[in-house]
Amino acid sequence: MGSAGKGSLVIGLAIFAMFFGAGNLIFPPFLGMESGSHWPIGLLCFVLVDVVIACAGIYAMNAAGGALVAIESALGHRAGVVLATVGVLLIGTFIAMPRTAATTYELGVVPLFGKGSGLLPFSVMFFVAVLLMTYKESRVLDIIGKMLTPLLVLGVGILIVVGVAHPIGPIGEPITASAAQDGIKAGYQTMDILGVVGFSIIVADTVRSHGFIARDARTAIVRRAMVVAAIMLTIVYGGLAYLGATARTLGADLSQGSLIIAMTRHLLGDAGVTMFGAIVAVACLTTAVGLVSSTASYFHQLSQGKLSYEAAVAIDCIIGIVICNLGLDTIIALADPVLAVVCPAFMTTIVLLLFRHRISSSSIYRGAALGATVSAIAIALNAYGGLFPPLAHLPLRSVDFAWLPFALIGGIIGAIAAALQRKRRSKQKGASRRAGSEVASSVEDALS
Repeated sequence: MGSAGKGSLVIGLAIFAMFFGAGNLIFPPFLGMESGSHWPIGLLCFVLVDVVIACAGIYAMNAAGGALVAIESALGHRAGVVLATVGVLLIGTFIAMPRTAATTYELGVVPLFGKGSGLLPFSVMFFVAVLLMTYKESRVLDIIGKMLTPLLVLGVGILIVVGVAHPIGPIGEPITASAAQDGIKAGYQTMDILGVVGFSIIVADTVRSHGFIARDARTAIVRRAMVVAAIMLTIVYGGLAYLGATARTLGADLSQGSLIIAMTRHLLGDAGVTMFGAIVAVACLTTAVGLVSSTASYFHQLSQGKLSYEAAVAIDCIIGIVICNLGLDTIIALADPVLAVVCPAFMTTIVLLLFRHRISSSSIYRGAALGATVSAIAIALNAYGGLFPPLAHLPLRSVDFAWLPFALIGGIIGAIAAALQRKRRSKQKGASRRAGSEVASSVEDALS
């Protein structure tokens, strides 16, 4: 294998590790259980949002010269900062970060000690550990993280192989009204779309560290690495979704966390549950440390040093304790409407960046993102509050893409606005040239 091929494989594996966090484990099995015989449809929609669009976004941002350059050139500085800040808050403060602690409790503590151990004391201990490890980062944390990802993948791989060889039970009829819509929502819940900006920066640094300096070479490496990561993620998520589809006999009323524990106990026994829970717990801890550290660094820089890194870490950990105590199922439920509003703007911007050579104005990006956001807000208000009943009949509503036509309309309006602006500028330049000619003629007449 040549250096380029080897580099693509290594970087592809690294990207796979970034996307495949311990928190993502709980969504594909639950999606498979609810979808039943329709699990391939649910999986396809899940992969579209969580894998295809996210990987395409990393490629598009690197091809455009970098994540921050791409976002700011598309949306402008202020809108780019707003979008990035929203993503950081949701991932590093309000949803993904506290969810790591809640997932650790459900998968690592409850199976061993029961719920009597208490979520509050556990969450305090968890975030005290995060606080200490974030204040004093060390190589030990990096080494643990690099060891845990292969162990996590190995554990999941064993679970899938055993589950395929010895199915838990027959695949039944779906218990959800729309496997496609549930797949989209589960893809939102992983929040990998919101992490594309940060992931893109890490990928760019990794590619350079492997010696690929020229822009064309970097772009080619990233493109091939994305394919590697996408294939691996699809295989793993597909295996987990299949296991979930066969697990109906374990109980259709199981929560996301309880389902994967029940599957593991059925396939690998109590010893497997203990080992798997320990790996997931430490993996979630290292993930939380990374999220808190990066979030604190972001707001320290955004505030131009007015908010110290240490203060930001402490605030983040306190918020993590509060939200974690809502419980894993509540955090997931509360995240649904928020992600339904935020993710469309990210998805729209990412997809449009793939066609950046054909898009001549930032007004198109802004119009499309605004259209996606406004419509997503209205659709969410109807879905969760019944405020706009006609929106329930929008096209693509059954697959949770009802916002897409509005994003398209917003992009068209942006294109029209850009064309009118160019026409106005052209007229102004023409008028300036004519005025200049008239002045020159007047001067010549006066001199003659």
